[in-house]
Amino acid sequence: MRMAAHELHDLHELTMSCVNSITNMAYMLQHVQDTELKSILERHFPLHVRDYNMKVELLNQMDGAKKELSIMKVNGNLNDFTQSPTTQYPPIQPRIMIQDMNDREMATAYLLTLKRAGREYAWTAMETANPEMRSFFETAFLMSCSHAYDV
Repeated sequence: MRMAAHELHDLHELTMSCVNSITNMAYMLQHVQDTELKSILERHFPLHVRDYNMKVELLNQMDGAKKELSIMKVNGNLNDFTQSPTTQYPPIQPRIMIQDMNDREMATAYLLTLKRAGREYAWTAMETANPEMRSFFETAFLMSCSHAYDV
């Protein structure tokens, strides 16, 4: 597979982002206390590993990853889509000395990672000319959207 220089650069950056996400999720899975958040992480984790492996395959073989990412369906469990549930949480301040992250910090870190990755996947998809790679990035964008909604 032929790639433009910027496509290869973007793929490399997104692969490194996966390394970061997987490392953080592995930490979170060992430390999270909230059962719902742990369940979400357990469902998402293998999909992130698969996404990473597909990127590595693209980088190493340059002949394309023909597998599809699994996209989890949005579980529309909000009663009112115009109201945010954030008012039920107290204000937060950064902690400058910590031993471990609490559940809220882990959920926030994961959500922000998904949102940033989603923006990068969308941008990369729009800038990628190769149809197979473009489709891969579009699918990864949809996965990020779905996972962010879950969190």
